[in-house]
Amino acid sequence: MYLSGFGNEFATEDPRCPGALPEGQNNPQKCAYGLYAEQLSGSAFTAPRNSNVRSWLYRIRPSAVHTPFEKMDRGRMTDDWNNVHPNPNQLRWHPFDIPSMKDHAVDFVQGLSTVCGAGDPMSRHGAAIYIYTCNSPMGDRCFYSSDGDFLIVPQQGSLLITTEFGRILVDPNEICVIQLGMRFNVSVTGESRGYVVEVFDGHFQLPDLGPIGANGLANPRDFLTPVAWYEDREVQGFEVISKYQGHLFRALQDHSPFDVAAWHGNYCPYKYNLKNFMVINAVAFDHADPSIFTVLTCQSNKPGTAILDFVIFPPRWGVTDKTFRPPYYHRNCMSEFMGLILGKYEAKEAGFQPGGCTLHSMMTPHGPDAQCFEKASNEDLTPVRVADGTMAFMFESSLSFRVTEWANKTKVDEAYYTCWQPLAKHFSLTEQSPLAKTETDSPKKKKQKM
Repeated sequence: MYLSGFGNEFATEDPRCPGALPEGQNNPQKCAYGLYAEQLSGSAFTAPRNSNVRSWLYRIRPSAVHTPFEKMDRGRMTDDWNNVHPNPNQLRWHPFDIPSMKDHAVDFVQGLSTVCGAGDPMSRHGAAIYIYTCNSPMGDRCFYSSDGDFLIVPQQGSLLITTEFGRILVDPNEICVIQLGMRFNVSVTGESRGYVVEVFDGHFQLPDLGPIGANGLANPRDFLTPVAWYEDREVQGFEVISKYQGHLFRALQDHSPFDVAAWHGNYCPYKYNLKNFMVINAVAFDHADPSIFTVLTCQSNKPGTAILDFVIFPPRWGVTDKTFRPPYYHRNCMSEFMGLILGKYEAKEAGFQPGGCTLHSMMTPHGPDAQCFEKASNEDLTPVRVADGTMAFMFESSLSFRVTEWANKTKVDEAYYTCWQPLAKHFSLTEQSPLAKTETDSPKKKKQKM
C-alpha cells in the first residue's frame, strides 16, 4: 500500500501497532509499545520552511545500535574524476552485460558501476551516474548513502525495495527515489539491470510549471510513498553498508534495521510510474525544447540551472507543420546522458538499445543520424504517433561529466561517430526554401483597376 502525493506531511503506522504514533508531540518520555523515537533530517534545522525536510521514526531499536564501521571494497564505484583523461567524444555504450547466476551471485550494491560524474560528495556538490547489473537479492544486508539521493531507473527486472519507511515494488517504466541517509534493501527475482543517478547537492523536486498552469507534467498525486511496515527479526550479523565520501563501509548488527512501526514527516522514499506523465508538446510548428518533458529536477544555486534534470521522452502525438520533427542538431552548455528503458528511440532507431546509454558532453555536437534526417526531411507531415512502445530518458546536468576508466573500456560502441558521417551536403544557391518555393508557385493576384 502507498500514500499519494509529493512532498506531503505523511503520517502512517503499521496496523499491527495501532496508536504507535504519538499525539501532539514528536518524542514523548516513553513511546507506545516501548519504541524509540528517532528523527531523520534531510535538511539543516534552520532551512527555510518550504525546503525543510525531516521525518520522525518510531522503531524497535535506534539505528545507532551496530558495531564500528570498517572500510570495504567499493568495486567499480568511484568519485575520483582526476585520475582519468577527459573524453569529449560522442559516446554510446551497448547494453551492459548482466552476470549469470551460473557464474556467481551479484546483488544490487555489488552490481553498481560508475559510468561518469563530476563534483565531490565532501563539498556536497556534484552528481554520479551508475549502471546496476545484478541477479540476486541482498539478503541480510542494507545500504544507504551519506553522499546524496539515489534516483533508480529499472530497465530489466522488477525491484522489491524494503526501506525503513516501508516496502516499494518498482517495475520497469517506473522510477524510485531513495533519499540521503535512508537504509534500503533490494530484492530481485532474476537477472536485472538499470540506471542510477546520485545527486550530492540537494533533493529532487517537481519543476515549476510557469505559464503551463496548475496542472501538467508529473502530477503530485501520482507519486507514491510506502506505508509503515516493520519486521522484528533477530539476525546474526546483519550487514549495514554506508556510502560515505565516495567509499563503502560496513558495520554489523544483530537485528533487522527495518523495524520502524510508525513514522510521520515529509522526508521519505517514493516511486512514480512514467506512464502517468502528462505530455506537453508543440502543436503548431518547430520542435520544442526537451525541458518540457522534465519529471524531476535538482536545482543548483543558479536560477533555472539544474545539477540534474530527469527528463523522459514518452509516447505522444507529433502534429507540427513545416517542421523537422525529430530532435534538432544541438550543442549544449549542459551534459546529456541518455538511457533507453524499452523500444526504439526516434532519433536513432539503430544502435541505441535498451540497457545501453549515450553521453553527449558539454558542447559536444549531437543530433539525429543520417537515416533519421533523410526520412524526417521528406515524409508527409500528417499527425502521427511518436515513441509508442518506447521510453527513453535523459539525465541532463550543468556539470561537465568525466567518464570513468571502467566505462571508457566497457561496451563502448567505437563506431558511434559513423552514424553522422553519411550526412550529405544539400546546400545549393539555386535551391529555394520550401516556403519561398510555395510563395513563388502560388498565383499572383491581379491588380484591380481603380
